Amino acid sequence: MWRRSGGVVDGVSATVRASNAVSLWCGGRGVDHLVVGGVRGSSYASSAASTATPQSPKTAVVLLNMGGPPTQEEVLPFLTRLFSDNEIIQLPLSPAFQQRWIGPLIAKRRSPRIAQQYAAIGGGSPIFSWTEKQGNAMVKLLDSLSPATAPHKAYVAFRYAPPLTEDTLNEMKRDGVKRAVAFSQYPQWSCATTGSSLNELWRKVHALGMEDSIKWSVIDRWGTHPRFIEAVAKVVTDGLNKFPTPEDRKDAIILFSAHSLPAKIVNKGDPYTLEVGSTVNKVMELLGYSHRYMLSYQSQVGPAAWQGPATITTATALGRKGHRNVLVVPIAFTSDHIETLFELDIEVKHAANEAGVANYIRAPALNGEPLMFQAQAEIVNTHLHTFAAGAGAGAGAAAEAAGLVSKTATTTTQQQPQQQQQQQQQQQPESEEPTVAAALGCAEPHYSPQFPMRCPGCVNPACRNIVNPITPYTQPSLGLAAK
Repeated sequence: MWRRSGGVVDGVSATVRASNAVSLWCGGRGVDHLVVGGVRGSSYASSAASTATPQSPKTAVVLLNMGGPPTQEEVLPFLTRLFSDNEIIQLPLSPAFQQRWIGPLIAKRRSPRIAQQYAAIGGGSPIFSWTEKQGNAMVKLLDSLSPATAPHKAYVAFRYAPPLTEDTLNEMKRDGVKRAVAFSQYPQWSCATTGSSLNELWRKVHALGMEDSIKWSVIDRWGTHPRFIEAVAKVVTDGLNKFPTPEDRKDAIILFSAHSLPAKIVNKGDPYTLEVGSTVNKVMELLGYSHRYMLSYQSQVGPAAWQGPATITTATALGRKGHRNVLVVPIAFTSDHIETLFELDIEVKHAANEAGVANYIRAPALNGEPLMFQAQAEIVNTHLHTFAAGAGAGAGAAAEAAGLVSKTATTTTQQQPQQQQQQQQQQQPESEEPTVAAALGCAEPHYSPQFPMRCPGCVNPACRNIVNPITPYTQPSLGLAAK
């Protein structure tokens, strides 16, 4: 019988327990003995997701994620970085003490077991290779979709594994980047994932003295973008087609699985669970609600309460209730990593089979799905051109001044024959520009309307900031601490 090892993850923060007396809580997906990894050395430090262009990229797209180790040997450096970070692993200790003593101690304790789990999936994490492939495809499409902002170049910035944020910023500096989009690779916002990655980005921008050298905007969530929903629906359909008979396929229950969060984080007002549910609803709506479905959360560990129901518990319960066909769909991931390849494909599958699920099938990850490439490119393109179109007067001039669009492009409409302009006005409502912004969820061109809203229980002064924004932005006040 398999024993649940806890889980998780390439690319997510974690919760660990140092002893029976102390629970280590972080803002994110947790684990008692963390299935995460990192990379030693600098082999990734100069790697970007697209090949270098002869000229400086006009627009950089920085893909933010947590990262993972390509080899078992490189687990320890990652864990050391992770557990030494007082912002993520929130211990009642001074940051200096945690960085020097506690973090390395916890990492050393857990790395042998986690390395074994990586051995079970081939020896290392594929998250960098998939992120690089997605970035390459995205910027290729972007160059065609948006020649005014081309050439584009994608950079990978991992939180705890190379290419680290600092290394990526240094490469951008060498490339002469002046305009960049911080593009979270977490479709749904959590302060533990996107929030953590953005905070690290701004810290490193300050540490490197790059506060004034690059103009930034942020794509902070995109879990209901139509093309992304289409991509997820496609892999759900691909998964359903793997069932052995039409009867089994029709009978299948779709079990969506996302990273869990400690209830402590959820109860602070983190919007993650709400946004994951919105993604699931949009996917099922596109599928015509063709199957019964559920949403569960994986990787809950430790003594404290977590968002549930747990995926492994749910899959097991379905089997015990007589359900023979279950399709598990990772819903908060952009690619395969340890949580899909080990936790879902090995741990949860074994438990479900033992409980009576005869056909346990995991839907493919988005990995190399062309619709995913298209979704990413469309999201960035809309983001860039929402800014260029603008929600207020003078945005076109600001876009021109920022180098986002050429003077020729901004004056094209003025040069059109009057009859052609009248035809376009008849075909397009006056509210088109706000509609474009609304399609991305942007009240302002450089962030979503939810971005400036702190969680009710937020106590982190670094959150919800943008350094050197492309248009004016004021970080929301932290307010008075709750008593």
